[in-house]
Amino acid sequence: MSAIANITVFDGAATPVSHTLTPVSVTRKDDEVTAEWREVVASVPTYAQVRASAKLTLLKSGVWKCEWTVVTPVMEAILNQNAAGYTAAPKVAYEDKMILTQFAHPRSTVTSRRLNRMMGINIGNNISTSVAAATAGPFSELFDSLISAT
Repeated sequence: MSAIANITVFDGAATPVSHTLTPVSVTRKDDEVTAEWREVVASVPTYAQVRASAKLTLLKSGVWKCEWTVVTPVMEAILNQNAAGYTAAPKVAYEDKMILTQFAHPRSTVTSRRLNRMMGINIGNNISTSVAAATAGPFSELFDSLISAT
C-alpha cells in the first residue's frame, strides 16, 4: 500500500495558488479505510484550513466504494472593530464541498476503472482532445488500484 504523503494542488483562482495538504491521519474501521489531509497555514485557524479525505470501503455486495472529498472553508470578512476597540475573532462563514464517488464491481480491472475515472475527469474538465491517463498519485491509487494511503 502507498504511504500517506503531502499533496500539492493548485486552486482555480485567476492566478492559481499552490496549496500543500499535509497528512493528518489514517483510520481503519471494519472494511473501511479513511485517509485525511489538511492544509497547514500559520495565519489561518485549524478549523478553517482546506482539507481532503480518501475513503475506501468494501461493501457487503463485494463492490468497492471509492470516495474522495475536498472541503474549502470560506472565512467571514472582518471589517471593523466595535466602539470598544474589539475586533471579533475570524469565523468560517460556510464551506464548499466536493465529493467524487466511484463504485467498482469486483470483476472490474485497473484498466476499466482508469478508463472510467479519466472519462469522468475529462468531462468535468471539458477536455475533448487526447490526453495521457494519469497513472500515479492519490486519485489513481484510490480509484484505479483500490489502494488507500496508509
